[in-house]
Amino acid sequence: MPNFEHPAYPEATLLHLESMVPCRESQVSSLLSIFGERQHFTFPSIFIYGHTSSGKTYVMQTLLETLELPHVFVNCVECFTSRLLLEEILSKLQSLSSENKHGSHVPCDTFNDFVRLFKQETKDLQDQTVYIVLDKAEQLREMEANVLPGFLKLQEMSDRNVTVVFLSEIVWELFRPNTGCLEPFTLYFPDYSIGHLQKILSHYHPPEYSADFYSAYINILLGVFYTVCRDLKELRHLAVLNFTKYCEPVVRGEANERDTRRLWKNIESHLKKAMQTVYLREISSSQWERMQQDDGEPGHLKGLSAHAHVELPYYSKFLLIAAYLASYNPARTDKRFFLKHHGKIKKTNFLKKHEKTSNHLLGPKPFPLDRLLAILYSIVDNKVAPTANIFSQITSLVTLQLLTLVGHDDQLDGPKYKCTVSLDFIRAIAR
Repeated sequence: MPNFEHPAYPEATLLHLESMVPCRESQVSSLLSIFGERQHFTFPSIFIYGHTSSGKTYVMQTLLETLELPHVFVNCVECFTSRLLLEEILSKLQSLSSENKHGSHVPCDTFNDFVRLFKQETKDLQDQTVYIVLDKAEQLREMEANVLPGFLKLQEMSDRNVTVVFLSEIVWELFRPNTGCLEPFTLYFPDYSIGHLQKILSHYHPPEYSADFYSAYINILLGVFYTVCRDLKELRHLAVLNFTKYCEPVVRGEANERDTRRLWKNIESHLKKAMQTVYLREISSSQWERMQQDDGEPGHLKGLSAHAHVELPYYSKFLLIAAYLASYNPARTDKRFFLKHHGKIKKTNFLKKHEKTSNHLLGPKPFPLDRLLAILYSIVDNKVAPTANIFSQITSLVTLQLLTLVGHDDQLDGPKYKCTVSLDFIRAIAR
């Protein structure tokens, strides 16, 4: 018997769906209950949120395709303007009701035109629910003010059986317009635990090896990488990339599948090399496999991650700059430096020229997190969404700064310590 039960779908389909979405049974059961049967009206909008690689996009695609529900899937990063977004939705809707898989271009300038054309394109689909899935929905906040409220009330305005599904990495409270809107049904996708990652990665074992053998390999892989990487896509890439090296003793006949100690000895040095290149993609998979086959010193990187300069993530650069500005500039000067129309500045009694002391000689000053983020938002050209990635990069920078203070007891004052970023610290990071 499948874990999913629904009278509108056959048992074989639900069993297949269960095998396709492991460790997301609770979320899929909730979505099945919300969807109901094909002809039922469901929620006008559903807001699904969670961190990166929590299975939001994959679960929605698999669910809609397995149940063969009419749907349109659009990435808001690719369709970065409202016109591109609306025209892409109409084009894909046209392909649902015709034999043309791609659909023809449908010009659409305003949301009013979109509602009118949407009613025309869905005439043949009135007997079942049409799902519009907007991936990376946080990009909607940068579009016109009527786009997000319009999608939330699309069912009411078009008088059609349609549900708009928003997939995002940030919470709904950061979406809600000031003018008010129709609240969507919210559903949270939590991060995968290490047990979930073990189960998912072990599910895709090569057919020529037993499931227990591949599960033992995944256990070793997670023991090395779980502390630095919890991205399912990256872990799957690493699992495929290093499995051939793990199997070498078995292929040569030097060990059996249960000799985990010898297999670990064979792959330990290679996993350490791979851990230095997580997310970087400095070389291709074929180059990495050739490097594994070459004989050499275990600790020698052969040019891998041995560059004199490693590029920092995009927002980490601006976070360092913002932290440096917050450390050396008084808070009262932020309005003057970071606002275009700051108004008149009140004159104060400054010290005489010979009495002034450089802020660089006085050293960096502590600053609160809110001020750091305010400066970051003002120096970055585009809008920055306060996602988990931003806060994880802040945590990493604070950790690095703390590590530079180890051995300096006079600078570590227990809970009174606040983050400061000095010029020497930025130079050390840049190296």
